[in-house]
Amino acid sequence: MSTGSNGQAAEAAGRKHTAGAYDVRTVIAGLIGFYGVVLVVLGIVDFSDADAAKTGGWNANLWVGLGMVVFALTFAVWTRLRPVVVEDDEAVEDPTGGADTAGR
Repeated sequence: MSTGSNGQAAEAAGRKHTAGAYDVRTVIAGLIGFYGVVLVVLGIVDFSDADAAKTGGWNANLWVGLGMVVFALTFAVWTRLRPVVVEDDEAVEDPTGGADTAGR
């Protein structure tokens, strides 16, 4: 078993990982979830008769906030169930493993 440059390139090509925090769904879930929690807190704490008159009697901040939290949780679950798999930087830079393919 030799561990020359071709063995190292094959090993580097096999390394993959998930995008994790760099996945756009994580960012979307975080932002929408944060704003949803803010709206839920405002809906619970600051709902007056004047607000009820504006919205036809229903607590808009509370219900929209709950919808946003559910949406964010859906994105978070989606990110966990179907992660984006990316190749390691070494494998992307040199996919041929340094072999000269110009003559083929």
